[in-house]
Amino acid sequence: MKKIVFATNNLNKLSEAKALLENIFEIVSLKELGFEGDIPETGETLAENASQKSHFIFELYGLDCFADDTGLGVDALGGEPGVYSARYAGEQATYEENVTKLLQKLKGEPQRKARFKTVISLILDGKEFQFEGSVDGRILEKRSGDSGFGYDPVFLPDGYAESFAEMPAELKNRISHRGKAVEKLVRFLKSSDR
Repeated sequence: MKKIVFATNNLNKLSEAKALLENIFEIVSLKELGFEGDIPETGETLAENASQKSHFIFELYGLDCFADDTGLGVDALGGEPGVYSARYAGEQATYEENVTKLLQKLKGEPQRKARFKTVISLILDGKEFQFEGSVDGRILEKRSGDSGFGYDPVFLPDGYAESFAEMPAELKNRISHRGKAVEKLVRFLKSSDR
């Protein structure tokens, strides 16, 4: 089976990607490469961050790889937390702290429309390709469910009655922002005849 490096230190993202790419590609983690440092993320957009991360690992190892950056944008907050979603409550913030800050900022706010967006940067044979996925929904007033990670307990996708954290992983992976971006990545990799 063909191997590809997923340039992330996030174990939740890694397990999601492995589930989505199962039987198609063997995902190699940074840990398996022996990389345990931090990958810089200084871009002002999700696309810039994803690109920065994939280039960083490609330049270090010279291996085909992909990286993603994901953000949650809330209309009532002018698109916050956006590119700062993972560190909304501070550089070392936990998922719990980020969700708490989001709920506090939205307290009493009736307009709770939001969108999750993922951008994947793939470097294949030294060339970069990008894939995007998004899902619309709204922010719940309190946490619901204990699966998933990040903002999953407070994100209710349009057309569903369960938060991402209440859904079975297979359903979430099929309809989520990351699932849609990975689906485009997979289609591209299959069509590139590797």
